[in-house]
Amino acid sequence: MRITILNQFYVPGLAPTGHLAASLADHRASLGDQVTVVTSRGGYIAAERHDEASGQDNPRVLRVWTPRLGKGTAFKRIADYAFFFAQAVFRMAALPRQDLVITLTTPPFIALAACLHKILHRSAKVILWNMDCYPEILERTGVVQEGSLLDRFLLAVNRAIYARLDHVVCLDSAMLRLLSSQYIRSRGRPAASVIPNWEPLKLFPAELQAPAWNLPGELGIEGHFIALYLGNAGFGHRFEIVMDAASRLQDDRVDFLFVGGGEKWPWLEKECFSRSLTNVHLQSYVPKELTPTIMAASDCALITMNEAALGVISPSKLHSNLAMGLPIIYIGPEGSNVDDAVQRFDVGCSLREDDLEGLVRFIRRIRSDPALYQHYTTNARRAFETEYADSASLPKFDQLISDLVGSS
Repeated sequence: MRITILNQFYVPGLAPTGHLAASLADHRASLGDQVTVVTSRGGYIAAERHDEASGQDNPRVLRVWTPRLGKGTAFKRIADYAFFFAQAVFRMAALPRQDLVITLTTPPFIALAACLHKILHRSAKVILWNMDCYPEILERTGVVQEGSLLDRFLLAVNRAIYARLDHVVCLDSAMLRLLSSQYIRSRGRPAASVIPNWEPLKLFPAELQAPAWNLPGELGIEGHFIALYLGNAGFGHRFEIVMDAASRLQDDRVDFLFVGGGEKWPWLEKECFSRSLTNVHLQSYVPKELTPTIMAASDCALITMNEAALGVISPSKLHSNLAMGLPIIYIGPEGSNVDDAVQRFDVGCSLREDDLEGLVRFIRRIRSDPALYQHYTTNARRAFETEYADSASLPKFDQLISDLVGSS
């Protein structure tokens, strides 16, 4: 079977979508498929640079040129999007007929390039692997006014895309409900299903002994209880309650460690300064292979989501945190993938954005009750192996591909 995966980011870059795409590409290549990846030479941040071609035959990685400006500003992001989009259209048009094209959603509407390939080769199938929802994100952030001419145009573009899709993979039930209400027509076309994102089991073996991380010592917080926020801090996240909790817990030897970046980073820095918070620490992105070490030095994982993000994004940091057995502190709306994991597997707490007392109380409880803490860590690892490891999710993709295309 000939399969192409289309996404702006790919390994060895930092972007989670690139690592997921690579996991699926390598898996399908190992099953004997001829896999092509169309991606960019740029990465998640401006400093990342990647060669035009990987040098390997399967998966074959085709990288197109982009300015490699990163995600620092909206202009830089849009410029990288535009250059990748234009060249990806030509690459997809030039490819020989593929049995299946799997398109992710970076940049927004890149599925148009996959649909063009289907127009040129009618027997090709197209799966949209939906990581985030446009224009809904733009509507909810106020970038595009709902009902405006631009909004109606973007919705029309999406409906044209969906009319040519064969299947939509959503990340959680909230996303499935949103897309079904907007784009899935009568008779269930295109078909849609939920397949959670994952982390590779081999990266997080049960007996993993991560190397010691010296940052807690450098920060003077060895022996403190560390709540870790790992990854992007952007549109979909709110941190007011976290800053309030940090203020309340300054004398409790409880520290909040942020490792990553994003558009909310300057706000976090400003809040730390204005509140004189000595127990909040901000560190820039680290290579993915170092994340197990960081998590091993932490005591729990912090995941936030604002109400407007429900259904349009799905936090991917959940899966690695569960893999490391970290209790989850989720602050956000009910119905998200994180809320679902907390409720199904009892891996921590699920709180709303106004529940400061609940947040402070939960941290103090798991810090002072070793048996309760162990209960959550055991459940977290079990949830990872059951639902959020590649060994659980890749077979779901295999079944979908077999049902859609067959085993040829």
